[in-house]
Amino acid sequence: MTEPSYVCVYVPEFPAQARLRFRPELASTPVAILASDPPLEQVCSANALAFRLGITQGMTRAELDSFVGLSVLKRSDQEERSARAALLEVASAFTPRIEVNLSTTSAFGMVLDMAGTSRIFGSTPQALKSIQCAFSDLRFFTQLGASSNFHAAVCIAPSARNGPLILQTGREKELLASLPLSSLPLTTSQLETLALWGLHTVGELAALPEVELIVRLGQAGKRLRLLARGEHPHLMVPEEPVFVLEEFISFDSPVELLDSLLFILGPILDLLLVRAQSHAYALASVTLQLGLEDGGEHKRTVKPALPVLQRDVLLKLLHLDLQAHPPGAGVVSVFVRAEPGDRSKIQLGLFSPQLPEPLRLEIMLARIAALVGEERIGRAKLRDTHRPDSFTMERFGVSGDVSMEVNRSIDSLQITALRRFRPPILLSVQHSEARLKAFSLHGKRYTVQKSYGPWRKSGDWWSAGVWSCEEWDVCATTDGNDLEAPMLCVVTHDLLQHRWHLEAMYD
Repeated sequence: MTEPSYVCVYVPEFPAQARLRFRPELASTPVAILASDPPLEQVCSANALAFRLGITQGMTRAELDSFVGLSVLKRSDQEERSARAALLEVASAFTPRIEVNLSTTSAFGMVLDMAGTSRIFGSTPQALKSIQCAFSDLRFFTQLGASSNFHAAVCIAPSARNGPLILQTGREKELLASLPLSSLPLTTSQLETLALWGLHTVGELAALPEVELIVRLGQAGKRLRLLARGEHPHLMVPEEPVFVLEEFISFDSPVELLDSLLFILGPILDLLLVRAQSHAYALASVTLQLGLEDGGEHKRTVKPALPVLQRDVLLKLLHLDLQAHPPGAGVVSVFVRAEPGDRSKIQLGLFSPQLPEPLRLEIMLARIAALVGEERIGRAKLRDTHRPDSFTMERFGVSGDVSMEVNRSIDSLQITALRRFRPPILLSVQHSEARLKAFSLHGKRYTVQKSYGPWRKSGDWWSAGVWSCEEWDVCATTDGNDLEAPMLCVVTHDLLQHRWHLEAMYD
């Protein structure tokens, strides 16, 4: 027997699920979603608790005021777009052939072509279980239907409330017979016509003679009969999912406390990490775009040195960053975008020194940056200039092409270190026009034995920060102490301010 190849994923009450998946505190509360603008607001979706309370689609805001304990939220197009992208992204982990099928305004549906995937995901029941678990991790309640016919899978999925339903090949007509006519994609006029004929189920429509049905409804009648029998062919048009790690949530009232904002960011990071892990990625950076009560935006980005999979680390980095750069007003919406990164590991050498754990180091650096400022922490990078003491601070990072040289004999290398003084030490120098003679340092007099220079350097003459100096490499000895090793140093002369400095020393 042929295995069903089409799986329909039906997400009931999609507007409500899209808004509630980041609000776990409302999981046990009846919630209704309102669409349109006042005073024409109407219920477009609700959760199961609200339907049990008596809420129906189309109710107005005034009618909802009579229900006690009901939470009312506005419909969010941005949150639904983010939820739709997340659903397509998870589905793409099972098959690249996905077609979106929107049957109603309050539900979202898509069909997965699972042909040829049995060796990867197992039999149809096993595949359905894996698919349902994947969507459950994103906090979506889904109903699944499987069939060898595309339209049959779409018809059966909304009825799969107690678990996935599978239509065996060749038995589609029999298994679809008990479904109501509303399961088929009928127009309002077609539904009224069939109701006038006394038809209420799909099986009753499938039993009508084909010729008589075509005479009365035209080619649309033939199509409806084939749909009811589970025999209508379909040319699948796959959706092209784009892997984008984005989530959005808006609030009915401004959030002013940082702890409340972090409480909301936690579940968002959880879902982003689940989506990244499904593609074998980690999070290389997280960007927050906060919509403020006064109409402005507050944008912050945290970028760890290595891609991270730990939610606590990312949440702590965001906490420290927002503490140092708080938003200027209450937050009414949060847009989170993450950049994926490779989950690569760096192999250390057998005799390499022990390094601190990267994630703990990242948090420690974030704490220091919050105290002293982001521009005062990092690593020094020399500028492409001859200007003295010219460098910038750049963020710590790990290059992707880091190579470890393990079998290198350090003892065989002769290394001379140049130790610079910050700030340079002011000197009193005796000199002639051609050469240096002596200088005083810390109460000692040094006689210059050898000097090489001057090396003249100047620049920025076009700005207020003009500089000009001469530099010597000097070998000097202490007067009266022949046993002391000579001092090798760098002496500079500021030609604009007429000052001498001890710039560096060779060790």
